[in-house]
This record gives sequence, C-alpha cells and structure tokens, in this order.
Amino acid sequence: VESLLTTLARCCRPAPPDPIGGFVTRGKGVAIHRADCSNLRHMVSRAPERLIAVAWGNRPADAAAAYAVDLLVEAEDRQGLLRDISELLAKEKMNVVGVHTQSVKDSRGKTAWMTFTVEVNDTTRLAPVLAQVGRVAGVRRARRK
Repeated sequence: VESLLTTLARCCRPAPPDPIGGFVTRGKGVAIHRADCSNLRHMVSRAPERLIAVAWGNRPADAAAAYAVDLLVEAEDRQGLLRDISELLAKEKMNVVGVHTQSVKDSRGKTAWMTFTVEVNDTTRLAPVLAQVGRVAGVRRARRK
C-alpha cells in the first residue's frame, strides 16, 4: 500500500527473500518481522487482529537496497579471531556496519561471543558465508540471529 508507514523490526532484521509478517503498531505504522520471529508470535498471541499480510515489493533494477542482518558467532577465544572473521567477511564483500564481542570464561575455557551486523541486498548469500565462518579455526557455531 502506498504511503503506509512501514519499519523493519530490529529484533529479527528481515531482508528479502525472508518470509515476513506485518504487525500494526500504535503510532509507528506497520512493523515488518520475519515470519519466524518470536516477538511477532508473542505480539500476535496478545492481539491477533493487528497481524496483516505483507510481501516484499519489487524494487527497480537501478535501486540497490541494503538490509542490516545480524550474524552470531560462538568460538573458542584466541588472539586474531576477530581479525580472521573480519578478513573473511571483507573478502566476501560483506559490508560490516557493527560488531559486538564479549569473552567469558566457562566450562569450555574462554568463549568469544560475537555479533556482526552486515549489510546485504538479500539473504541468499548468507548460508555460504556462514559456512565459511564456521570453518575459521576455533569457531564452534555461526548462524543468523
């Protein structure tokens, strides 16, 4: 619908071609969530009448859109880990717009939890990139948030 205020939810960061759902907010138009978003499920359980069907629109060929997506990495903490993952993302031409890292001591030694916010045109490239991140030395798990 033209001139309808829409926002992409920050909790699940939807990007094409993710299945999506819309939730009518109070004063902020329609919030677009991934269909599998736990926040969307919770809101719909409390107010099912506010759920609306939405779909990705067609964008003109000359319009490049960038969608922020969060990637979560759990790894054995070591020197150079952040550099190795950052270099891999740069080699794959993934624009990193945010990074949050935290190291904690746990039963497995020292674990690094990393969140990379990257910009993508669509999510089809994420699976192969996450597979490569998973092969970096010390990485236990790499997935989309």
